[in-house]
Amino acid sequence: MNKRKIINDPVYGFITIPFDIIYDLLEHKWFQRLRRIKQLALTHYVYPGALHTRFHHALGALHLTGQAIDVLRSKGVEITNEEAEAVSIAILLHDIGHGPFSHALEHTLMNIHHEELSILFMEKLNEEFNGKLDLAIRIFNNKYPKKYLHQLVSGQLDMDRMDYLNRDSFFTGVHEGVIGYHRIIKMLAVADNELVVEEKGLYSIDRFLTARRLMYWQVYLHKTTLVAEQMLIKVLRRAKELSLGQGVRTASESLNFFLSQGLSNRDLRKRGDEIIGHFSQLDDTDIIMALKGFAKEDDFLLFYLSNGLLYRKLFRIEMQNTEFSSDYLKEIRQNIAANFQYKDVDINALISFGQESNTTYSTKKDEIKILLKNGKVVPISKVGTLNIPQEIITRFYLCYPKTK
Repeated sequence: MNKRKIINDPVYGFITIPFDIIYDLLEHKWFQRLRRIKQLALTHYVYPGALHTRFHHALGALHLTGQAIDVLRSKGVEITNEEAEAVSIAILLHDIGHGPFSHALEHTLMNIHHEELSILFMEKLNEEFNGKLDLAIRIFNNKYPKKYLHQLVSGQLDMDRMDYLNRDSFFTGVHEGVIGYHRIIKMLAVADNELVVEEKGLYSIDRFLTARRLMYWQVYLHKTTLVAEQMLIKVLRRAKELSLGQGVRTASESLNFFLSQGLSNRDLRKRGDEIIGHFSQLDDTDIIMALKGFAKEDDFLLFYLSNGLLYRKLFRIEMQNTEFSSDYLKEIRQNIAANFQYKDVDINALISFGQESNTTYSTKKDEIKILLKNGKVVPISKVGTLNIPQEIITRFYLCYPKTK
């Protein structure tokens, strides 16, 4: 059977599957689950076109990784076919541990990071594929001598970021997120065992960092998306409270499994097979079906929040650069108590407040390295011709029900 299929991608055009094992992994039920998990969770409440999935994104990241490997090889970097296959597997599976609605519910259903789940999924797949993912797992975990291979999968300029900026910009229509990914990839090189960018690509990197910052405020941290996610978190937390007391059940056996207990990393190693078995059955559909059931529950919070999410009757949200004062929070609570159409409810259960932060570039992680024309390698923060903002910008939010 010919496994070198060609897939027509709306962002890059034709994508070729580079290795037989990639095809086999694509066909696996655990990877097919990503078709049913939207990349941008509830962002379609703001940008109706943002309905692309984790499946789309993984294919795009795979495609860009193949391009990067070709570029590095053309510059004399030794990457064997075995290594190229392993990097391709690692980038393909980097998001396989994402759950329904992605980051929005990452620590709501259970207190386990999606990367921990991705590693466990890869280990289980490795058993199923008779050890053929050994090298991919080493690269993913940054335990392979060639550090630059890991940096293609996870780093300041990894193919994950390169694709999600391109793809999210495409499907939301937010053109400020468009980046010159072709040029950035063409400018990649390796020096001192690290991924670097040739000096000629300096301003493409500057544009990349600016685009990422703009996408965070216009898309990823958009206030409407944020308030919808806060409502979703509240309704699942309430369902979990009731489920722990056997007060609510959903149509999904696997969702009930997570709602009925608190799970953490400690449980992951003890009960990995059981957790993976249920988690691999979860997708956005389970949550939507649960919301439809919750919308008929007697419990006020489940009823009210679920109806709001299903029919886009969202809370009001305020955002500002300083914390909301205790006096203002008190005023909001009093206003809701006086004017809210539903009486005898816990006002505090309806209010969310917190903060979100973003920065254009951080020097705390492995810095982007620039290969100067004289052969010297320097961090991009030390390049005198650029002035990349490094300050962390924090915005405070307050979400509460609309009254009259």
